Amino acid sequence: MRRVPCGCGGEGDISLVLLDLVVCGMLLRNVDHGARSGAWTCREAPQLYHVRQIDAGQGKVVARTSSNYAYFLSGSSWYRLGSTTLKHVSVGPAGMWGVDTSNRVCKYVAGNFVQSSGLSMQQVDAGGDGQVVGVTPSSYSTYCLRSSLALAYKAGSLSWNSLSRTMRYYSCGPLYGCWGVDSRSQVYVTQRFTPTSCGATGWTQVPGLTMRMVEVGTDGNVFGVTTNGSVYQRVGISHVRPQGTAWVSVSMCMPISHLSYDLGQLWVVTNSGMLLQCSH
Repeated sequence: MRRVPCGCGGEGDISLVLLDLVVCGMLLRNVDHGARSGAWTCREAPQLYHVRQIDAGQGKVVARTSSNYAYFLSGSSWYRLGSTTLKHVSVGPAGMWGVDTSNRVCKYVAGNFVQSSGLSMQQVDAGGDGQVVGVTPSSYSTYCLRSSLALAYKAGSLSWNSLSRTMRYYSCGPLYGCWGVDSRSQVYVTQRFTPTSCGATGWTQVPGLTMRMVEVGTDGNVFGVTTNGSVYQRVGISHVRPQGTAWVSVSMCMPISHLSYDLGQLWVVTNSGMLLQCSH
């Protein structure tokens, strides 16, 4: 893996980050229409400029920048993962997966991303209970790779199961199923999901907000970015009520384009490509 120095980037990058830091004030508050539910304290994450997408799972953090390379965080340094250019990267119980710039699904094997043959995807998620889910380009059809196949994959073709839903963004967790955002920015959650067979049943629409994307943590926490760049957490999630009970606003100082959550850490990417690490 290639190490990325903390000071990388030109003067334009540094000025942009400094401006974001000044505007942000580095303090986020968690409010539910006036009801306080805890404070989120944020700081600038270890520096990686022009971040476009972030994913965290099982203590690991990966990111994709505008250069379309994936990076892995170790301590306070970022290391480039292989030589494949990617449009999306995900890490979780199924391993580290991605989609390259030609929409081919890849898995990180022995120090590089191995490109598979089979269906094209625009986004994949490895955060479920061993399975991998994906969304095809253009048609937004959703597919699932069974946990036994995902965990054992080394090279070759992939055999996907159709989930018979259309979603623009899809994310799974090992506890309470999978969440998705459709082409109308409506949010849905599965009541039941079986990773060994990719069986998904009991789709329920989650009312209240239109989302750009949602992400599910391995502990069941769900966060989303609305179509206008605001951040919300879904609360009241349980086995009895996997759709939860309410959206709680996580106040941000500027619009957010992407996020991920794992082990008490909320990672958010601003529209300018700055990465923040938040906890509460």
